[in-house]
Amino acid sequence: MNHEAPDEPGRARAEAELPENRGTLWMLTTGPTVWAAHLLVSYVTVAIWCAKTSRLAPLGTSRTLVIAYTGVSLALIAFFGWRGWRQHRWGAATLPHDAPSAADRHRFLGFSTLLLCGLSFIAVVYQGLTIVFIGTCR
Repeated sequence: MNHEAPDEPGRARAEAELPENRGTLWMLTTGPTVWAAHLLVSYVTVAIWCAKTSRLAPLGTSRTLVIAYTGVSLALIAFFGWRGWRQHRWGAATLPHDAPSAADRHRFLGFSTLLLCGLSFIAVVYQGLTIVFIGTCR
């Protein structure tokens, strides 16, 4: 005997049209991955620059590179955050997205992606600000 509640009208059709794919779960990692890459590339750039120059040398070109890395990273994180926002706002459902359906899982993953991108954006801004306040390799 089937004890499940009948589906709401149109729910099966909406889930059939769901733009769900395997890449959606990987979207969660995009913001933190860009953040980690920014940290690694910035650190390595300044470390190599300071290893090749004297301890009191100005940061020069490495400062420009880190500012460029920061700009590119912020643009990437904003793009992935925008995609998370679109995924979160998919369909006409209201908050909270806690129903046991594929559509609500899709929206929840979008919201989680958006939040992680927001955290990563703030972290990259703080990492980028350090190059503004540090003038030499000391």
